Amino acid sequence: MTREEAERILTAAGQADDEAFPLLEAAIACAIHDHPLRDPEPARALARNACERLKERLGGESPDDALSETLCADLRLNGDLINYDHPANTDIIQVAERRRGLSAALAVFYLHAARHAGVAAAGVDFPGHFMVRVETAEGPVALDPFSQGRLILPSELTRRALRAGLTPHVADRLDILMAPVTDRQSLIRLQNVLFSRAIRDRDYEAAERSALRRALLDPEDHRPWLDVAAAREKQGALAGSLQALSRAHGLDGAEEARRFTTFERVRLQLN
Repeated sequence: MTREEAERILTAAGQADDEAFPLLEAAIACAIHDHPLRDPEPARALARNACERLKERLGGESPDDALSETLCADLRLNGDLINYDHPANTDIIQVAERRRGLSAALAVFYLHAARHAGVAAAGVDFPGHFMVRVETAEGPVALDPFSQGRLILPSELTRRALRAGLTPHVADRLDILMAPVTDRQSLIRLQNVLFSRAIRDRDYEAAERSALRRALLDPEDHRPWLDVAAAREKQGALAGSLQALSRAHGLDGAEEARRFTTFERVRLQLN
């Protein structure tokens, strides 16, 4: 798969309804878009195995136990504690090969398997750490893909929220802490991680690619195009930066003045 083919897949995913969002294939396309011409079969094979094994386990286990045991015990998916910042931890194909990754990347396999096995699950965009929410007969529970799919008790969620800087009256609200996000938002969270790391490392080409993927995945959001414009400006690609600002133009009236100011600043540099 080429980078251009990956962009076409991401564009189609961006046009899909949330209920029909192709999480696994979109995640594979994101990985190929960053590093083209690779074989995505390891990721697809792992996803197939996860679906099959989870369906087998569901006959005798609760949904949360079956999901965590399938992905962690059977398929050995876990967080990479030793090389946390390694680029492979955010690449879904390399995650499948290494069986290690960040929570947001590991969650792709959790959510894909859950969908195909009929388990009600969703991502949870918890501050600083992505988790998976699973609906059970006793109510929703949170699993941590980074920590062997471990069940996170409400008291621990509150402690984590306080450490992340949330106020006590918010940290006690499980309905807020465990608010589900769509598969689209789950994948965008992973692209946000990549963008932040690229900006930190001053890798503006990588920053542009990750911002572009966010723009394709959520075509109604103007903010990714502003990040594309900023990354292109850092590379000296002022015409491309103006083009990205034009794409952002009109998507959100509340940001119109700020976008216009940025547009004029870049235009003056170009002229």
